Amino acid sequence: MKNNNVLRIKTISEFHQLRGLSKPEHPLISIVDFSKIKHSVTNNPISWVLDFYSISLKRIPNAKIKYGQQECDFDEGVMFFMTPNQVFNVKVNDEVMSNQSGWILLIHPDFIWNSSLATTIKQYEYFDYAVTEALFLSEKEEITINHIINNIKQEYHSNIDKFSQNIIISQIETLLNYSERFYQRQFITRKISNHQILDKVENYLNNYFNNDVLLKEGLPTVHDMAKHLNLSIGYLSNLLKQTTNLSAQQHIHEKLIEKAKEKLSTTQLSVSEIAFGLGFEHSQSFSKLFKRKTNLSPLEFRQSFN
Repeated sequence: MKNNNVLRIKTISEFHQLRGLSKPEHPLISIVDFSKIKHSVTNNPISWVLDFYSISLKRIPNAKIKYGQQECDFDEGVMFFMTPNQVFNVKVNDEVMSNQSGWILLIHPDFIWNSSLATTIKQYEYFDYAVTEALFLSEKEEITINHIINNIKQEYHSNIDKFSQNIIISQIETLLNYSERFYQRQFITRKISNHQILDKVENYLNNYFNNDVLLKEGLPTVHDMAKHLNLSIGYLSNLLKQTTNLSAQQHIHEKLIEKAKEKLSTTQLSVSEIAFGLGFEHSQSFSKLFKRKTNLSPLEFRQSFN
């Protein structure tokens, strides 16, 4: 259903029809050859919402995919994961994209209903990552992923029996677990971009704690920091955890304690004044956090300098 330039696709069959594909062999799961998708110029400005999961490996020269306020090109092969009800937009040139390649795995929630995957799929945080945080596969990793996709394709192309659904679900779980492993590898190997993000986190927190924003807005939140950096909360948190062993919230607390120690050791401000200046409404909350992080109360810390 189209509403206010948002096109909601409720079924996999409807997706096939809108994209000029033949009817899916199974109504609740499908692997689409991306080169066979037909893009309509009239659909270019339209945002899409799917009522099912989408996992894709795509190469689309001259195409941009927009998720929220972020755009990403797909000139290189990347994996992208979407849950039902996520809004996205695809921009394509008027020319036929003859070089597009890859695949899209579509999974309706009804297919995994009443299975362990119905619950565990919500634990894979990369489904909430933004489009700019896609998974870039090495050649070896891509071979592994494509092998799993071929196993799924082979299974639902065969005669469906009572084992088929469980086997396919098992292959999907394997795909998601490998994707989790490869994302962890990406956090490690993309050191330059990761350190750039770490620098931005440090600059953001320094600026936040060194001006009047604290008094106006209170303590920064992980949501505030992620929004400022144009990253999803999940991606930022996982990147920081992988590269520094600290969560995004812990980074905020570390900067907070650093500023608190500075004020306690170099000023005569009361604990209440320091707490208020650091964005706390109640000094008791500040004192509790400070002691949890340092094993000393604010006054005990101050006295250690006398």
